[in-house]
Amino acid sequence: MNAGLHIQNSVGSDCCGQCTCGEAAAPNPARQLKLISLLLDYPQDELFTLGKELRAAVYELGFDNEARQALHGFIDRLLAVDPMQAQATWSETFDRGRAMSLLMFEHIHGESRDRGQAMVDLMDTYRRNGFEIDSRELPDYLPLLLEYLSQRSEAEGREWLGHLNQILSLLAARAEERESPYAQLFELLIKHSGLQPDLATFRRRAANEERDDTPEAMDKVWEEEAVKFGPQAPATDACAPNRFVERSAGA
Repeated sequence: MNAGLHIQNSVGSDCCGQCTCGEAAAPNPARQLKLISLLLDYPQDELFTLGKELRAAVYELGFDNEARQALHGFIDRLLAVDPMQAQATWSETFDRGRAMSLLMFEHIHGESRDRGQAMVDLMDTYRRNGFEIDSRELPDYLPLLLEYLSQRSEAEGREWLGHLNQILSLLAARAEERESPYAQLFELLIKHSGLQPDLATFRRRAANEERDDTPEAMDKVWEEEAVKFGPQAPATDACAPNRFVERSAGA
């Protein structure tokens, strides 16, 4: 099977989309992750033609009433704006600074060598289970990981999300602090894990953090990167992601 956030396969539906055709279906945890991965990913233009299918999928995948309300609200808010505006909002949320990064190993390992090896190991896990990536995303990109988990057992999905629970909790808290609707998606993933973290603690931490997505913070990062990759930069084998690229190229 190939990875990649294929919109039609994610939300294909025969429902009328008006949410009046009966009660929600039995829960389908794996496909629930597929839908969340789609909504968390960069909003491609095609997504904005599938409002009816997205709303219907929320019912057909068996989300509980609280989750259905959150997802319908998120979908309505996302699709109410021009695609370019939604895409700009996504980029401002997840591509400016590292605090909201959707690359999970960046939160765990930072820029250490361990991050490169972790990505190699994750790629090997994907391949052992017949999951070939057909996108340019790194293997620890959260929407891609969720798509992989949507092909696995419910127990495996819960285990993975349990391991990531603190990261997801902090992302939820940071998104809420920034008044981003994406906070709802992170909270749904936390709920999916079956754990109940103390979100209030993470919200206090997020409220006291210095933002890393301001112009001043971004300028500081660029200055640091210029020094890191300047004439006296370390040898290429000191850059963890390179190990992943070499391993993938030779696979």
